[in-house]
Amino acid sequence: MTVRNPVTTSEEMPELPHPIYQVLREDTRYKLEAYEFVRDALSYAQEVMGLGGSDTAEDEESPTVERHLTGQQLCEASRRYALDQYGLLAKTVLKSWGIHGTADLGEVVYNLIRIDMMKKSERDRREDFDEVFDFDQGFDQSFGFSSPGEIEL
Repeated sequence: MTVRNPVTTSEEMPELPHPIYQVLREDTRYKLEAYEFVRDALSYAQEVMGLGGSDTAEDEESPTVERHLTGQQLCEASRRYALDQYGLLAKTVLKSWGIHGTADLGEVVYNLIRIDMMKKSERDRREDFDEVFDFDQGFDQSFGFSSPGEIEL
């Protein structure tokens, strides 16, 4: 719900759509949930895994020092976050949003960078996300699946 100024009508001041909707129109490979997931995985990396984020200096007048999260670290954080949130269905959920591998995570990240919803350093490259881990192994082996012949009764 938005509060409108009674003097201004919606015709006089059109609401601009969020930039993510432009990305969704331009790149139809990924659903909105994929973008939300990557942003949540970044938060997970910072808050739960202690990666990236920013440190505020003890002196209030000192500027905030940003620590960088690499593409590989974000891929691992995404894997762990997906397992934490979706368990055995993690890979299935991600694939339903268009994320079939770590390269897709990179595409989503660079779409977010393009609309200023994420930042990159000079050293970052889109290729940093390519083949970081195999999706089948990265999700299935986490649960220690064994073949039916290996089950002990």
